[in-house]
Amino acid sequence: MPARLGRYAVRRRIGSGGFATVWLAYDEQLDSPVAVKVLAENWTEDTTVRQRFLEEGRFLRKVESPYVVSVYDAGELEDGRPYLVMSYADQGTLADRLEVEGLTPAQSIEVVRQVGAGLQALHERGVLHRDVKPANVLFRTVDDGGDGTVRAMVADLGLGKALDVSSRLTMIAGTPSYVAPEQAQGEPLDPRADQYSLAALAYLLLAGRPPYAHASLSAAASPSAPPPLSTPERPFPAEVEAVVRRGLAVGREDRWPDVGAFVAALDGALAPVLADGAAAPWLPADPELTRPGARPSARPSHDPPPDPLPDPVPPRRTRTRLVVGGLVGVVALAVGLVGGYLVEQQGTADATVGDDTGSLFVTVPADWEGAVASAGWTAPTRDGGHYPALSVGTSTGWTDVGSEAEGVFVGILPGTELPDRMPQHPECDTAEDPVDGTFEDRDARTVLYTGCPGGVAVERVVQLASNRLLWVQIRSADSATANTVLDDVETRGI
Repeated sequence: MPARLGRYAVRRRIGSGGFATVWLAYDEQLDSPVAVKVLAENWTEDTTVRQRFLEEGRFLRKVESPYVVSVYDAGELEDGRPYLVMSYADQGTLADRLEVEGLTPAQSIEVVRQVGAGLQALHERGVLHRDVKPANVLFRTVDDGGDGTVRAMVADLGLGKALDVSSRLTMIAGTPSYVAPEQAQGEPLDPRADQYSLAALAYLLLAGRPPYAHASLSAAASPSAPPPLSTPERPFPAEVEAVVRRGLAVGREDRWPDVGAFVAALDGALAPVLADGAAAPWLPADPELTRPGARPSARPSHDPPPDPLPDPVPPRRTRTRLVVGGLVGVVALAVGLVGGYLVEQQGTADATVGDDTGSLFVTVPADWEGAVASAGWTAPTRDGGHYPALSVGTSTGWTDVGSEAEGVFVGILPGTELPDRMPQHPECDTAEDPVDGTFEDRDARTVLYTGCPGGVAVERVVQLASNRLLWVQIRSADSATANTVLDDVETRGI
């Protein structure tokens, strides 16, 4: 851990991803905690990535809004890596909150209001966000006279794009379950793309599940109608359903004129629900979430830096957390694998692991790394050849029938067509009908199993090439985690 980044005293690492690491630091001149985002060393010489990193700072600097993360400063380290000094969000992310429990309708509409205000501020200054999702909504405690108020802020403009260049050729990117169809198709964008993502976020908060569980951007490019938002457990007036569905319209011309109009309509439609006593106080500050600690004490420059503070305490998890869709599965094969290596740490909760050949990669919760094997496997086919494979699980016995452990298996095997019959799991209560679709523009077949020991299960087979299949199997305690893992399976060179 560096002792300082520029003039900022480093306290601990908040998290890291493929392109940058974020540190909790202290501005000694202004007596305030800050977050310092530093470009990863391996991207320093990549001019495109470096430019996008700096553009994020410029986009955020354009906006003066309490609902958008602020950039206070920027600089460059001695090794040439740029950094951004930003608002410190001491109350974690919306994704953190949803891991613990759901939100009330009153809390949900307040999140939508505040995120909508942040997006509207970006749009008014000519910036699109392009990646609105729970992980990019941060919460910060604001002192308002004694009782700390928690405020939502839009963050991470890594995919942000200026509106004046939105009609030019653009990179197809975004999070499949929240991205607008026109963005997934690589079309020119306008603020209605962010409105679509906000509507998907509103659906998640109100229904307790996302409107879609797309496995790829190609699936997001032509979505079908989402299931009804209202359920017997979470009933809402038809007016609420209509507002959200209009925000999720496939054609942008059928959506609300702008984010402000969508938020106002949703607020009005929810008024009867809130008037019936369903309202609850706004989100309370959680003392167990990340805190900055005391101000660093002065010390002579020749003294060694103090010991870092411990890693942030994660939100309390419960087994009653939201189940937000997705598909999961169980490995029922004897996999002859050894070894394994960590490719990159994605943050305090996730890590990406690859096989020995560099062909297969998957991002998993960090606590799944109890047993990693990556040396390949002997495929259960007539030729019995050795092929790339990767197994990651919470324990070595996670593949055993009846085990409640969690894990994922990804393997290559020969095959010219998708199998008619998928592997069976008699240990599970229910097997859904096979679902045919696409994964990264390739034909795929998936079967969901529920009522399995420890959670849910899936089998997915993808026609990776004319004579190669990709087999993905996951066991997880909940479908939200499994859906995230499925979205983060990657193949290279095949």
